[in-house]
Amino acid sequence: MRNKIKQLLKKEGGFTLVELLAVIAILALIVGISIPLIGNVVTDAKEDTEVAQTALIIDAAQLYEVENTITADGVTTDALQKAGFLDSDIDGDLTVTKIKDADGKITYEVTE
Repeated sequence: MRNKIKQLLKKEGGFTLVELLAVIAILALIVGISIPLIGNVVTDAKEDTEVAQTALIIDAAQLYEVENTITADGVTTDALQKAGFLDSDIDGDLTVTKIKDADGKITYEVTE
Protein backbone atom coordinates (compact mmCIF):
# COMPACT_ATOMS: atom_id res chain seq x y z
CA MET A 1 0.00 0.00 0.00
CA ARG A 2 2.82 2.32 0.90
CA ASN A 3 4.50 1.73 -2.45
CA LYS A 4 1.31 2.57 -4.33
CA ILE A 5 1.05 5.94 -2.57
CA LYS A 6 4.69 6.73 -3.36
CA GLN A 7 4.14 5.89 -7.02
CA LEU A 8 1.08 8.15 -7.20
CA LEU A 9 2.96 11.01 -5.54
CA LYS A 10 6.00 10.64 -7.84
CA LYS A 11 3.93 10.56 -11.00
CA GLU A 12 4.22 13.97 -12.61
CA GLY A 13 1.26 15.04 -14.68
CA GLY A 14 1.10 17.78 -17.25
CA PHE A 15 -0.52 18.86 -20.44
CA THR A 16 0.66 17.55 -23.76
CA LEU A 17 1.40 19.80 -26.68
CA VAL A 18 -1.76 18.63 -28.43
CA GLU A 19 -3.91 19.58 -25.43
CA LEU A 20 -2.34 23.04 -25.23
CA LEU A 21 -2.87 23.61 -28.96
CA ALA A 22 -6.50 22.53 -28.62
CA VAL A 23 -7.06 25.08 -25.83
CA ILE A 24 -5.42 27.83 -27.90
CA ALA A 25 -7.60 26.93 -30.90
CA ILE A 26 -10.76 27.08 -28.76
CA LEU A 27 -9.76 30.46 -27.33
CA ALA A 28 -9.05 31.79 -30.84
CA LEU A 29 -12.49 30.62 -31.96
CA ILE A 30 -14.18 32.37 -29.04
CA VAL A 31 -12.28 35.60 -29.72
CA GLY A 32 -13.07 35.37 -33.44
CA ILE A 33 -16.78 35.14 -32.69
CA SER A 34 -16.93 37.78 -29.97
CA ILE A 35 -15.08 40.65 -31.70
CA PRO A 36 -17.75 41.24 -34.40
CA LEU A 37 -20.48 40.98 -31.77
CA ILE A 38 -18.81 43.64 -29.64
CA GLY A 39 -18.49 45.86 -32.73
CA ASN A 40 -22.24 45.53 -33.32
CA VAL A 41 -22.97 46.53 -29.72
CA VAL A 42 -20.89 49.69 -30.10
CA THR A 43 -22.58 50.61 -33.40
CA ASP A 44 -26.04 50.01 -31.96
CA ALA A 45 -25.21 52.13 -28.92
CA LYS A 46 -24.11 55.04 -31.12
CA GLU A 47 -27.33 54.84 -33.15
CA ASP A 48 -29.46 54.66 -30.00
CA THR A 49 -27.61 57.68 -28.60
CA GLU A 50 -28.37 59.73 -31.71
CA VAL A 51 -32.07 58.80 -31.57
CA ALA A 52 -32.29 59.66 -27.87
CA GLN A 53 -30.44 62.95 -28.40
CA THR A 54 -32.82 63.92 -31.22
CA ALA A 55 -35.83 63.15 -29.02
CA LEU A 56 -34.32 65.24 -26.22
CA ILE A 57 -33.79 68.20 -28.54
CA ILE A 58 -37.36 67.96 -29.85
CA ASP A 59 -38.73 67.84 -26.29
CA ALA A 60 -36.67 70.91 -25.39
CA ALA A 61 -38.01 72.74 -28.47
CA GLN A 62 -41.59 71.89 -27.49
CA LEU A 63 -41.00 73.27 -24.01
CA TYR A 64 -39.35 76.33 -25.53
CA GLU A 65 -42.44 76.89 -27.69
CA VAL A 66 -44.65 77.10 -24.62
CA GLU A 67 -42.93 80.36 -23.64
CA ASN A 68 -41.66 81.56 -27.04
CA THR A 69 -42.63 81.37 -30.67
CA ILE A 70 -40.66 79.17 -33.04
CA THR A 71 -40.23 81.08 -36.28
CA ALA A 72 -40.18 79.56 -39.76
CA ASP A 73 -36.38 79.42 -39.51
CA GLY A 74 -36.68 77.21 -36.44
CA VAL A 75 -34.80 77.37 -33.17
CA THR A 76 -31.17 76.40 -32.72
CA THR A 77 -29.74 74.24 -29.97
CA ASP A 78 -27.66 77.24 -28.86
CA ALA A 79 -30.86 79.23 -28.31
CA LEU A 80 -32.36 76.30 -26.39
CA GLN A 81 -29.27 76.17 -24.18
CA LYS A 82 -29.27 79.92 -23.53
CA ALA A 83 -32.96 79.76 -22.62
CA GLY A 84 -32.23 76.93 -20.18
CA PHE A 85 -34.06 74.12 -21.98
CA LEU A 86 -30.93 72.10 -22.76
CA ASP A 87 -28.25 71.44 -20.18
CA SER A 88 -25.45 69.83 -22.13
CA ASP A 89 -23.54 70.92 -25.17
CA ILE A 90 -24.77 69.23 -28.33
CA ASP A 91 -22.24 68.32 -31.02
CA GLY A 92 -22.71 70.85 -33.78
CA ASP A 93 -25.34 73.56 -34.00
CA LEU A 94 -28.62 71.85 -34.80
CA THR A 95 -31.90 73.53 -35.75
CA VAL A 96 -35.38 72.36 -34.82
CA THR A 97 -38.09 73.36 -37.30
CA LYS A 98 -41.82 73.09 -36.81
CA ILE A 99 -43.73 71.52 -39.70
CA LYS A 100 -47.52 71.66 -40.05
CA ASP A 101 -49.03 69.26 -42.59
CA ALA A 102 -52.32 69.61 -44.51
CA ASP A 103 -54.29 67.91 -41.73
CA GLY A 104 -52.97 70.40 -39.18
CA LYS A 105 -50.70 67.87 -37.51
CA ILE A 106 -47.55 69.45 -36.14
CA THR A 107 -44.22 67.64 -36.30
CA TYR A 108 -40.72 68.74 -35.40
CA GLU A 109 -37.60 68.05 -37.44
CA VAL A 110 -33.96 68.33 -36.35
CA THR A 111 -31.49 69.40 -39.05
CA GLU A 112 -27.90 70.57 -39.11
